[in-house]
Amino acid sequence: MVAGWSLNGAEPASAASVASPGPRSEAPFGPVVVTDPGNGAAYARAVRLGSSRTWLASYQQFGTAGFPIFRSVDGGHTWHHLSTVPSTGDVSGVWLQPALYELPRPFAGLPKGTLLFAGNDLGDFTSTKIELYASRDGGLIWNHLSTVAQGGPPNPNNGGTSVWEPFLLLRRNRLVVYYSDQRDPEHGQKLAHQTSTDLRTWGPVVNDVADADYDLRPGMTTIARIGPRLWILTYENGNDKTGNPYAVHYRLARDPELFDSAPDFVLHDQDGYIPSAAPTVSWSDSGGPAGTIVVTANSDQDFFVNRHLGDPRRWTRVPSAIPGGYSRQTIPLAGTGSLRKPGLIFVVTGPVYAVDGPIQAGVVQL
Repeated sequence: MVAGWSLNGAEPASAASVASPGPRSEAPFGPVVVTDPGNGAAYARAVRLGSSRTWLASYQQFGTAGFPIFRSVDGGHTWHHLSTVPSTGDVSGVWLQPALYELPRPFAGLPKGTLLFAGNDLGDFTSTKIELYASRDGGLIWNHLSTVAQGGPPNPNNGGTSVWEPFLLLRRNRLVVYYSDQRDPEHGQKLAHQTSTDLRTWGPVVNDVADADYDLRPGMTTIARIGPRLWILTYENGNDKTGNPYAVHYRLARDPELFDSAPDFVLHDQDGYIPSAAPTVSWSDSGGPAGTIVVTANSDQDFFVNRHLGDPRRWTRVPSAIPGGYSRQTIPLAGTGSLRKPGLIFVVTGPVYAVDGPIQAGVVQL
């Protein structure tokens, strides 16, 4: 569903040097408006700089070239415009589906705290390209690293050859970029990933969800680690047999690069309801011995949570004060809960699909 500089050059100020002081006591708040840019804004993303109170947020907007970056230094309560990805002033065309990521350790010549940004460059609608950028100054300047994958013109229907919806994960000594891929003639669309050890060259395409039924359209990968030994991948599946448009599915695996052979589940809540479209997933270490998996979907303002390692019989709803949205993102706040007490979760969102509204953020108790 559709919605450079040398790595060996002199280092500018690190991301840590421009971050605000460490966290104070967190509490629920919001929603607050990050920005209200007008029609077509959605697919909001955010990242916290280390353990500070500084956050960056971005989003897609049809008709806007590149991705605006907004910054908050007070834990997400107030925001101001910081920069744009790409940083060059001559950027043009349509850019969709942002992904933000902070390096948790040094990698590929970049220091810990470097910010990575991936997005889908549709340009003049002759191709789709997943482009990767990096910032070593806390999000002010963004430098192009490489093109991860290139597909045909944007066409969200079977028979097209587009690529969509990147998601980033540093795993061992390589960056994994997950995305939706229509280029394989055996599949209307599949989920796949590629890896890199230098952020310049990319390995072969590896399948994550590739259904035998050509008509199915799995899309919109997001992934979270569940404790030390388990990973979850959530996605929407167009044209599946549930009768629910773009039903939310998920897979559980011991290795986040081996989802293709993992069992597949449709997410049902305690009443048998199936959420649909544009899911994202995160995991909090609070709320029970197994922590709490949090899934959101375009169809609902509530969260869908599972405190039992993804047991398909144990999904329940938790209300959210932050509105639902198309690919709404949740980021658990470390140290705000315990095994007995659910913690807090930061939420950033635009409106639901095909509806206009602001980009909003806030913190919710799970």
